[in-house]
Amino acid sequence: MHVETYLSRIGFAGPAEPRLEVLRSVHTRHLMSVPFENLTVHSGGRIQLALPLLYAKIVDQRRGGFCCENNGLFSWLLSELGFQVTLLSGQVKGATTGCYGPPFDHLVLMVSLGGQRWLCDVGFGTAGFSVPLSLETSGPQEQGQRVYRVRREDTGMHFLEWQQEDNRGADGDWTGIYKFTLEPRCLEDFDEMCWYHQSSPCSIFFCKSLCTVLKPGGRLTYIGHRLSSTAFLSESTGLVLKTTTRELKDEEIPGILAEGFGVVLNSPLIPKDEAVTPPPVMY
Repeated sequence: MHVETYLSRIGFAGPAEPRLEVLRSVHTRHLMSVPFENLTVHSGGRIQLALPLLYAKIVDQRRGGFCCENNGLFSWLLSELGFQVTLLSGQVKGATTGCYGPPFDHLVLMVSLGGQRWLCDVGFGTAGFSVPLSLETSGPQEQGQRVYRVRREDTGMHFLEWQQEDNRGADGDWTGIYKFTLEPRCLEDFDEMCWYHQSSPCSIFFCKSLCTVLKPGGRLTYIGHRLSSTAFLSESTGLVLKTTTRELKDEEIPGILAEGFGVVLNSPLIPKDEAVTPPPVMY
């Protein structure tokens, strides 16, 4: 781990001390510099959860990764900076089934700092939050036009929820993103699910080639043969979310990945955008 090289990779400058403002800054800079992507799966490779391999891919090769990769490596950086980090197992709520995935479906981080606990996640897609969320409250936490909350049940299960691209306060309509417990995990615990996401027709990562990154005021997303850009634009009625989408030809995709995401693949990409098969077991 070359800390300064990693910090340069995400565009962070300044004293890197274990303070809340540093945690917030490196979290946001990571999301805006390191894409959430699964292109290794669709270009003849296999993802392995070994920290030196993740560092070489994300820092040296300037690639991105999915949750286990981005959050796994980010946890190493935070530890090197002096933060107390705990790996947690999350279960993502399916958009079509309305049910949650299996344990170890998602890797998420908890940082303990000054007697406070913070949820960190630089390995999620469109619904992801940009700065760490407090685990000390179940109330709404606003981030720009969005609002999130972490609801806790008596069983010890925590539920990350949002109001999508809306904010109607505590009484608004809340939608689940994923659930998790605070039981400490290690990176090796996610090996089986990491392979599942690379090989199962029940996983979006197997069925679709995708790459998405946070941009100032919006997000850029590639899936299959489509490129979508979302941004909040000022109008007379206030900020309005605008989405533009265009179809891509095969020969356009490498240039789009390089220009829009900073991703250059070593092997040819096979674009994919197939329907995800509902899993046989629901949670």
